[in-house]
Amino acid sequence: MKNVAITISILLFGLTQSCKQEKIQESAQWRGANRDGIFHETELLDHWPDDGPKLLWVFEGLGRGFAAPAATTDGLYVNGELEGNSYLFALDLEGNLLWKSPNGKEFLGEGFSSTYPGARSTPTVYGNLVYTSSGEGQIGCFEASTGKEKWAVNIVDYLDGIVGYFGYSESVAVDKEHVYCFPGGASTNLAALDRFTGKIAWTQSAHRDTFAYGSPVLIDLPECKILMTTSRHHLITVDRNNGTLLGSYGLEGYEYDGEHCNTPVYADGLIYYVANDVPGQGALKLKLSDDGERITEVWRNNEVLNNFGGLVAVNGHLYTTVKGNRLVALDPDYGTVVDSLKVATGSIIYTDNKFIIYGNNGTINLVNYNGEQLELAGQLKVSEGTGHHFSHPVVANGVMYIRHGNAIMAYRIK
Repeated sequence: MKNVAITISILLFGLTQSCKQEKIQESAQWRGANRDGIFHETELLDHWPDDGPKLLWVFEGLGRGFAAPAATTDGLYVNGELEGNSYLFALDLEGNLLWKSPNGKEFLGEGFSSTYPGARSTPTVYGNLVYTSSGEGQIGCFEASTGKEKWAVNIVDYLDGIVGYFGYSESVAVDKEHVYCFPGGASTNLAALDRFTGKIAWTQSAHRDTFAYGSPVLIDLPECKILMTTSRHHLITVDRNNGTLLGSYGLEGYEYDGEHCNTPVYADGLIYYVANDVPGQGALKLKLSDDGERITEVWRNNEVLNNFGGLVAVNGHLYTTVKGNRLVALDPDYGTVVDSLKVATGSIIYTDNKFIIYGNNGTINLVNYNGEQLELAGQLKVSEGTGHHFSHPVVANGVMYIRHGNAIMAYRIK
């Protein structure tokens, strides 16, 4: 009986750990579990009070940057810049600093780009490890509990990468075996690193195209496991096992030589994307084949443009914000604008039948989505923090986390 009890205890412990890891994965990376801007929370407030949801805490001391946090069931991980160096910060759920670890130099820029210095990338938490990238291309792996560095490489030196005019902005993607990144060099557009050692698993030159500012997405198709991302002039898919280039879609036209900043969204065999190219496709809906090799255009809307505020696909409709302070909904079949709402243009996420939009002017809007109807249900003006309002909101554990430069804030929205 004693042995039986021990066996049961071990099984229950394993189940608990497995469930805990699944919870960690739910929102502990860029734009949610599937990098599609959708956070799987429930029972959130349908309307916010006149003065906004309750502010639980504020942490100041992150330094400069726009990097959104990765939120787990135990705490937050977020990048910041202090005195030109990149740091990975770990906070508990009460906003207390647990540790901070250096990760090379952070991007400060030159000329016009120097007006946007600081951290750009959201860390990725996988199991008990955290993976992160600096704006100068240093990828580091750290113990989630202690901040101890396990390994670090600089993809400029290690993979012949090229730092773009606005620095590396991608949030690296991670699976059981690899860390995926886009060095952007002519011979090594894409690369996979062993996630335990940082050693090169494979590289891919793709179109010998330089990099954009988006982040890769991992997709498990019926026939293979692929990575999808954007280069400067293409949307591409590759086989995650060996880096073989599978599919490619040319992004026609470009402004400022291809500032493709948004992360593509995948849902039910379809790819959604929005860029700010002039001239260019604007908003796109593409069909992806089961083997990842064919990317075909379903529709495009050249008038719907968004630079780095993101997009969300809900019930086949594409949602994004556009100039003129509008949230727009695009028809699934034709890509025409079928609904819009006056909100501050900015970063968009979706959770519990609600859109949360963090405007570039510092105003956060709550928009209810009922029967494909949009209803403004609350506003909040961000008063803490410093610099530009470019970070993306994160929702986890019934709390909305907002990064504004030097500060991160936690608001109870459940």
